[in-house]
Amino acid sequence: MEKVMIRLRMSSGDAHYGGNLVDGAHMLALFGDVATELLIRNDGDEGLFVAYDDVEFLAPVYAGDYIEAVGEIVETGNSSRKMKFEARKVVVARTDISASAADFLEEPIVVTRASGTCVVPKDCQRK
Repeated sequence: MEKVMIRLRMSSGDAHYGGNLVDGAHMLALFGDVATELLIRNDGDEGLFVAYDDVEFLAPVYAGDYIEAVGEIVETGNSSRKMKFEARKVVVARTDISASAADFLEEPIVVTRASGTCVVPKDCQRK
């Protein structure tokens, strides 16, 4: 199965805590978008996210950081789709240098890992 990836910049509007820290729930929202695309590609339907089995928040994310969220289907049942996700920081804001400084990271920083299950009802599967 193919992987799906989205990349976006965290804005000041995404910051939820002091110091421009982005809350971990934002990474889970990105995983939800990745899961939706995976289900559309696999089944022709958006399906429903049922549960996360495991979530690990491994590093902080700040406004100005660029995040790649990647996911793949690792197991397929009759209607269930087990998925694994990883969010990686690929660009880090360098506000310590100037308001607009940033560094591309040669080695991305894994900020969140998760696994979960989605369901596509049989009568909604088109592929």
